[in-house]
This record gives sequence, structure tokens and C-alpha cells, in this order.
Amino acid sequence: MGLTPVRDAEVAAIVTTLEMRQKPPLRPLPASRLRLARWEAPTPDRYRVLFRRVGAPWLWFSRLVIDEAALRAIIHDPAVAIYAVVDPAGIEVGMVELDFRQPATCEISYFALIPELAGQGFGRWLMAETLARAWTKGIARVWLHTCTLDHPSALNFYRAQGFTAIQRTIETFADPRITGHLPPETAPQIPLLSRR
Repeated sequence: MGLTPVRDAEVAAIVTTLEMRQKPPLRPLPASRLRLARWEAPTPDRYRVLFRRVGAPWLWFSRLVIDEAALRAIIHDPAVAIYAVVDPAGIEVGMVELDFRQPATCEISYFALIPELAGQGFGRWLMAETLARAWTKGIARVWLHTCTLDHPSALNFYRAQGFTAIQRTIETFADPRITGHLPPETAPQIPLLSRR
């Protein structure tokens, strides 16, 4: 057993890939004051605002660093479905992104609520809504990944929803707080080791 150093300007995470190979049994959707609103071809700016709002606490950065044309190609692809989670006041408080670009497969690319909604049962509602949309005709596999930078309960939550862990990998990347893609005060639970 050994430790592998990570550069001061980088972050490392253990990524767990999980999948579902059978549609879960139907059960009543939990009640919620929230709703899902489908975004048809959002502008990259609008998409990034929501992505940052829900993902910054967990150092989500991937959609902040790709160029606008590459982002537009993904979020305007007819095989990618993007939903905003909206509260009764019309405020966007979460997001779901489903990627159907691989045959018979749905990747839950992004699934998140703002941290203020954690622990209130909204995650179970959102996953039920997500799975109802993911398991469309012809889908044989729904999968996602989470990592040790996500909410501490994320892995157990996905397993409780019926996902099975199938792979673990280690990811290292330039800290987006150092590269300027996220403010330095973002995700204070993850130590910021360098500002070089």
C-alpha cells in the first residue's frame, strides 16, 4: 500500500461508476413542491449559470472549461435532455442532464440540487423523476458516476436507489479555483493548497 502525491495545484478524487440494468419496479412518486422544467437548446451562458449554481460546491468544472462550440454541441444534441429543477417561486434550484447518445443506454450526466435542499427528501423525488425519464423504450442500462468530492451521502444515496457500483477510478485535475474557473472560496470543505 502506498500514497501517490498530488500536486498542490491539483485535486484528486475517487470516482465510482454505478449502473442499473433493469428498470426499477413502479412505485408512487414522492410528493414535492419542486418541478422539472425541460430546457430545449439552452444558451451556453444560461446552462453554465445553473451548472455553476448547483455544481460549484462540489467543484464541478467540466462544462466551465470547454469552449462554447463544444458545449453547444452537447447541450443542443437532440439525444441530450436537460432539465432545471424549479421551486414554486420559479427559481432554478437543481438540474438533471440525461445523455441518450449511446445505443440502449442513458447516462445521468448531471444530477444535483443546491446544498440548501439536502436532507429534505427532494433527492428521492428528483431521482424518481429522473429514472422515469431515463428508462424510455429500448433502454437497457442507466448509469452515472459520483466521486469523493460530491456530497458525502451521494454514493450511498445512489446505491439505495437501486444502482450497483461497477468500477472505481482515480481522477486528478487542475484545481478550478486556482485556474480561475471557480472563485477561491468555493467548496471550503476541499482544501485549497496553492494559488500559484
